[in-house]
Amino acid sequence: MRDVAAEALHLLSDLVGIDSVNPGLVPGAAGEAEIVEHLRARLHKSGFATTVVTAPGHEDRPSLIAVPPGPAQWPTVVLNGHLDTVGVAGMPAPFTPRRDGDRLHGRGAADMKGGVAAIVAAAEYLVAAKKAPVRPVLALVADEEDASLGSEAVIAALPGLGVRPDACLIAEPTDLALTRSLRGFAVVRVTFTGRAAHSSQADLGVNAVTHLGRLLHAVDEHAAAVRAVGGDLMVTVVRGGGSPFVVPDHAECLVELRTPAGRSSAAALDEVRALLQPDWDATAELVAHRDGWRLDDAGPAADLSRRLGDALGTGPTFDAPYWMEAPLWQRLCPTLVCGPSGGGLHAVDEWVDLRQVRALAAALTTVLPTALTTVLPGWRPDGD
Repeated sequence: MRDVAAEALHLLSDLVGIDSVNPGLVPGAAGEAEIVEHLRARLHKSGFATTVVTAPGHEDRPSLIAVPPGPAQWPTVVLNGHLDTVGVAGMPAPFTPRRDGDRLHGRGAADMKGGVAAIVAAAEYLVAAKKAPVRPVLALVADEEDASLGSEAVIAALPGLGVRPDACLIAEPTDLALTRSLRGFAVVRVTFTGRAAHSSQADLGVNAVTHLGRLLHAVDEHAAAVRAVGGDLMVTVVRGGGSPFVVPDHAECLVELRTPAGRSSAAALDEVRALLQPDWDATAELVAHRDGWRLDDAGPAADLSRRLGDALGTGPTFDAPYWMEAPLWQRLCPTLVCGPSGGGLHAVDEWVDLRQVRALAAALTTVLPTALTTVLPGWRPDGD
């Protein structure tokens, strides 16, 4: 039988060595095609039935579904991870994995190729064991760092492949703590229309930038109340004017709101509109939004979370300030989030803790078979 921890580390080095920068973030970047093919070929050899999935209109952005053999009545857990990374500006050798003791450096090492390596190695181990009564389906997705095209396409494709998961584990970096909640977000674009005039006769114009500045102040004033309930509010992008000596007749900004779990992210539009003054010629539109998420109090995800935490020596203590794809998967099945971390996420010195990669891979091989047969619905003990 293979050494699952060693397999995870070997695979991690291979994955860090593949450029999978998200082209939605960095125009012209490599994307996920090469890393998907690498994993598809490997998992096919390991006995998985592999399917490459793309979102309509994004055929160059593949994701991978790998379904193991085994009776359909066995409990099914989706092991999910994203394959794309952010850009590499300022990194001297982003795709050369460099090991320093228990740290492995390189773009994507922590976010989240360490987690991907752990779940792939664990799934291969369980399939090789043959007698483990669980179906670990791998959902290795594109575009998590941008628009979640991959997970949405994979979730839509699973029923057609006969996959009806009982639970989903997302191996995002959490320092192996179980994620208790994560915040949602919303981005609202506010556009101001003024009236141009020569700047020497400013009273003949309407200064759109001035109105934008007043909104900046209003956002800062309101932010304290938003933070008091677990959210956050700020302006992250501003544009205005076009020429000196001209009263600016246009300006715009992006207002970003972080929302606590349980609150509708779409409500951010009304919250921003309430900050606009009636005498401003301003419009607000919701550009993007995602709701937050909270771990179930009971049921398959809660029980699996407890058992995995017992094996790792952690618990549901992590409240993520940022968004992850758990809300998307929660629509399909009970979901939990736990994975290896390190440091330098989205920075020039990214690294993952190899001890955590090994620990997650090993824990999954022992927890999934025993937990799922007693916790998840749908398992029949008389199955082959």
